[in-house]
Amino acid sequence: MRDLLKADGFDDAIIGMCQVHGEHVYAYDYEKCIEVLQRDQGFSYSDSVEYMDFNVAGAYVGRHTPVFVHIGETEEDVIDGATP
Repeated sequence: MRDLLKADGFDDAIIGMCQVHGEHVYAYDYEKCIEVLQRDQGFSYSDSVEYMDFNVAGAYVGRHTPVFVHIGETEEDVIDGATP
């Protein structure tokens, strides 16, 4: 499992591992990643979401690309961009 990839700076948001198409990958709590960006970068909530979606969750870096989980949110929450 040494090929696993981590999202730099988001270790506090790791919630476990999962399998995607038979490959093990790290799983991150999306909302905790937003909190990390607010805490460490001083971003607003909306800037954190924009950064997260474009630069982190939206980046595919190969077969061990981590996944970002929207815990407890519905499809409508995620698609409509509902904020807490």
